[in-house]
Amino acid sequence: MAETMLDEAYYKLLHDLQAVDFVLVELNLYLDTHPGDEAAIAQFNQYAELRKRIAAQYEAAYGPLMNFGHSMSKTPWQWKEAPWPWQV
Repeated sequence: MAETMLDEAYYKLLHDLQAVDFVLVELNLYLDTHPGDEAAIAQFNQYAELRKRIAAQYEAAYGPLMNFGHSMSKTPWQWKEAPWPWQV
């Protein structure tokens, strides 16, 4: 497997995704017990949109984040390229 050089933008996008995912998990847990909190729902939706934008940025530059049809791939098939996000 060829070693891929990863730039600072790669790590920044992954860090940003992890931070947004953390917020989404916490809001999800909160909303499980406070389903009528409209401010929390709005905040959840705001972060869900932010996550979509960051993920699209990452995938355009570095390839798919998820398999099984959740992410698009360019030619050639990118899913075989390493490192995968969870390997860095």
